Amino acid sequence: MSASQALERLHAWERTLLAHLPTPLYPAERLAAELSASGLDLYVKMDAETGFALGGNKVRKLEFELAPNRLEGVSRLVTAGGPQSNHCRVTAAAAARLGLKCTLVLSGDEPLNPTGNALLHRLFAADIVTVPERGERTDRMDSVAVECAARGEHALVVPIGASTGLGCLGYARAAVELTKQLEDLGPRPDRTWLFVPSSSCGTLAGLLLGISLLGLEDVQLVGVSADVSAAELTARTLEIARDGAALLGWQGRLLDNLTSLDDQVGEGYGLPTPAAREALELFARTEGLVLDPTYTSKAAAGLVAWARAGRFSVGDRVVFLHTGGHPGLLA
Repeated sequence: MSASQALERLHAWERTLLAHLPTPLYPAERLAAELSASGLDLYVKMDAETGFALGGNKVRKLEFELAPNRLEGVSRLVTAGGPQSNHCRVTAAAAARLGLKCTLVLSGDEPLNPTGNALLHRLFAADIVTVPERGERTDRMDSVAVECAARGEHALVVPIGASTGLGCLGYARAAVELTKQLEDLGPRPDRTWLFVPSSSCGTLAGLLLGISLLGLEDVQLVGVSADVSAAELTARTLEIARDGAALLGWQGRLLDNLTSLDDQVGEGYGLPTPAAREALELFARTEGLVLDPTYTSKAAAGLVAWARAGRFSVGDRVVFLHTGGHPGLLA
């Protein structure tokens, strides 16, 4: 199958419409001036504004994971994440929208006074199951599904982050959307850098698949890890992107246009670094943008570090993918 045929199949793929698309792309001129005296050509792609359930990148992926043909006979969604999981927030909201029950398997203790996403999980009427460690979540999801079957329910298990070959198709479509927006800006730059907050890798994988289908050799993806090593980020991204390509029936070559960074991880997942806090304040002060403490502030710190180190050349364009998650800031 050719890349053009794969793109046609991607756009024809059945999905449950949840997101408000296209999300805005706007120039971050005040932030650019703060970061570079030479005039950085900087834009923000606002996937924080996908709309549904306070938005974020999980919405695009769940449109595919929760396609109508996958929900036939399903009475409950089961997924997992951390106590402030954005993915769990959107999954629970989607269950409410679709008239389904929902069980969330969350790592960590039950909070006495839920705030942020933890509050929203409960407002969306999800049943909460807790496990002590992150590594226990997948097995517990499977056991919840078995328990549901035993009492006559049909549960659909949605993998963590909806970061699967199917879920990543949402960001293959987003790559096409972003490409059209960039083309509308006028003359093509020498190179475009796209900074992407990354952890479970579904967003990054979909973007890699999308730019590969489009043959965009001049687009460089920079995945900034919130927790895992750069090597793991790359390996997982390639695995998911290949799974997505297989679903589309495309056997072409994924572009070698991915840089994975783990220099902003700090002490681990959900633990802000001084650089992330500075980036959070910088984006707010210059552009009125609200970042989150887990993903976007660390990716923003990566972009800031590259700009200050002079890593971008004259003729480059830089795009920051804002993946949302701001309820975590209020936790």
